[in-house]
Amino acid sequence: MTTAIPVTRTTHSRLATYDFQKIVFGANPTDHMFLADYQGGAWRRPRIEPFGDLTLSPLALCLHYGQTVFEGFKAYRQADGNVSLFRPDRHHARLNRSLERMCMPAIPGELFRTAVRRLVALEEPWVPHRADASLYLRPFVIATEPRLGVKVADSYLFGIVCLPLAHYYSGHLRVKVETEFVRAVEGGAGAAKCGGNYGAAFYPAQQAKEQGFDQLLWTDALHHEYIEESGTMNVMFVLDEVLVTPPLSGSILDGVTRDSLLTLARDGGIQVEERRISYKELEQAFRSGRRVEAFGVGTAAAVSPIGEIDINGHRYFPDVSAGTVFARLQSELQDIRLGQKADPYHWNDLIRVKEGSEQEAG
Repeated sequence: MTTAIPVTRTTHSRLATYDFQKIVFGANPTDHMFLADYQGGAWRRPRIEPFGDLTLSPLALCLHYGQTVFEGFKAYRQADGNVSLFRPDRHHARLNRSLERMCMPAIPGELFRTAVRRLVALEEPWVPHRADASLYLRPFVIATEPRLGVKVADSYLFGIVCLPLAHYYSGHLRVKVETEFVRAVEGGAGAAKCGGNYGAAFYPAQQAKEQGFDQLLWTDALHHEYIEESGTMNVMFVLDEVLVTPPLSGSILDGVTRDSLLTLARDGGIQVEERRISYKELEQAFRSGRRVEAFGVGTAAAVSPIGEIDINGHRYFPDVSAGTVFARLQSELQDIRLGQKADPYHWNDLIRVKEGSEQEAG
């Protein structure tokens, strides 16, 4: 297929009335979206058009059997006024791994890259001029074949929408170790970013919310003991200056922010251990007076400090003071994203903005 992408511009932009000082994530999309259709074994009709509703048959397989996959990454306003995409290639690779797990067609690299860059270039005015905000990109793929029957679909829709994002979480998080319900199991689809993983987590997460918690610390399905993730985030701990995080497995999402922070930590001389960590070990560390940090890491959540952990009804309080490992890594990552510090890893994919028009970097 060709990567030529026709653009139909909106005649009713919402940009002039949008308040960038009061960003509410999830409810305010930008003016345009990208769409492409999978039919006859190939991706066809790539286009950018005004943001609007989709038309689906009530029999569309995505509505019945769970073939829905999505990604999430960000575009940042650089210190020089240009815009950069943060690690889009790694997000594309993870999207395709999720699609493979759900028996859905892969997105070719050239199509993904061209669609993302042209959509963000068009929506560049929507990228906030705030160091604490960004433009969130949500690629998604859904099965659209109109028929009932438990089967792998023959037709799909690939879309990308954009929304301004500031703080996904505010303040220090209160979390609860979950030892009854599980998010995912080894051999399941826990490592795929698919809709079913999130839907299955709603009930215990809602119970925790009603108890005053922001999120759960999920434990493994076999022992209900080893910490895996925290809701919308991977999770990291610092125990006596050693950064500890659960190893990747079939039940843990391969987070891009997780990978970025581990890279920065290792290169910055911080000892890193990717290993299983029991909530009992964590509890013992608190009780023995060791210094403990805890934080969630994810694209939407960014780097979010955990200020309280409930373990079987007992409350413990990680260190959230200035000078923590968490604060150091958070600052370094943000400086790279915003172009305020050199990017030795080539994580930023630059889109140049010149004289108010959209110009792609070569």
